[in-house]
Amino acid sequence: MALKYKLILASGSPRRVDLLNQAGIEPSRLMPMDIDEAPKKSEHPRSLARRLSAEKAEAALAAIKGDITWKGSYILSADTVVAVGRRILGKAEFADEALNSLHLLSGRNHMVYTGVCLVTPDRKVRQKIVETKVRFKRLSGFEIENYLASGQWRGKAGAYGIQGLAGTFVQKMVGSYTNVVGLPLYETILLLTGEGFDVYSRWPEG
Repeated sequence: MALKYKLILASGSPRRVDLLNQAGIEPSRLMPMDIDEAPKKSEHPRSLARRLSAEKAEAALAAIKGDITWKGSYILSADTVVAVGRRILGKAEFADEALNSLHLLSGRNHMVYTGVCLVTPDRKVRQKIVETKVRFKRLSGFEIENYLASGQWRGKAGAYGIQGLAGTFVQKMVGSYTNVVGLPLYETILLLTGEGFDVYSRWPEG
């Protein structure tokens, strides 16, 4: 079946691709956008997720401007922010950053915010912000040491990926699991279908 619209994912995240694939959607193009993700002074974590998802979508739109191949495409972007109170835990690149984040998350609640932004073929912008409360068990030094050795913290907001070994740290969660992975599926599909993107014709036939 010929599909009328293309979908550009303004991300290179394998996790977001996997989640879209789970919903039967194969992005036509991956466009990771290199933008400054540093929070502004006193910026709330929720506001940061909203702003960065919009900036990624806008950057992707600017990148395809004038390219007839991608005219009329949908552009989907997302940004996930992990925070303890108003303290934002960035993407850990070094072991000491990951260590500090894990100590902070140990035995307490934190929030995961994902901003999802959709640019439609007629250039309307639609956004949703999804939040999930997560509680980690109290982590022993041995658990933290072994998690750091796994390397699964690298490049992850809050220094963990719930879909991996760190899933064993989660004592309680209120809200969307896929939001914590990096793309809240329910809300994303709601955005797409609400703006005329035919999700279900992409589902495989048995």
